[in-house]
Amino acid sequence: MADAEPAARLILASASPRRSELLARIGIEPDAVLPADIDEAPHDAEVPKDYAIRMAREKARAIDAVGAHVLGGDTVVALGRRILPKAEDAATARHCLQLLSGRRHRVISAIALASPGGTLRQKVSETSVRFKRLETAEIDAYIDLGEWHGKAGGYAIQGAAEGLIAWIAGSHSGVIGLPLFETRAVLRAAGLIRN
Repeated sequence: MADAEPAARLILASASPRRSELLARIGIEPDAVLPADIDEAPHDAEVPKDYAIRMAREKARAIDAVGAHVLGGDTVVALGRRILPKAEDAATARHCLQLLSGRRHRVISAIALASPGGTLRQKVSETSVRFKRLETAEIDAYIDLGEWHGKAGGYAIQGAAEGLIAWIAGSHSGVIGLPLFETRAVLRAAGLIRN
């Protein structure tokens, strides 16, 4: 009797605990989580969708993992052609929320899977989101929660910000940080999941 072929390994190239939590929702547990150390500055005149795709691809390729599949992802909050930053301080989060107040914006979530042998599969999810017109007191209360820290566009839809969102059209999981429909399709195409 021949030995069974070893299961393919999956590495998640992300520092985001939300991406691991989202993978668990579809029954996937990566063998390792290794954050990619890359320059995440947008190129001059780079549009949000191209930026998200480039970041996902670079993260997937940045991890040296012989014989393993590496999943990279990136989520961008875009107001028109403008890429809103990840909020690292309250002033940035406040500015983002003021810009998004009462307006529709896009959340672009790209994934890339680098497989042994050099194959790179990628998918993109684009979701439209509209905040209600935010009062100063609502912004202040949200800033006080601290959920915005490290979040693209200064908010986390999986938290209190969801109560400020008037509507969403697209992938809720993509806004959180990993579009599960697209991720499942890419992992299935690579043979990492069968059902």
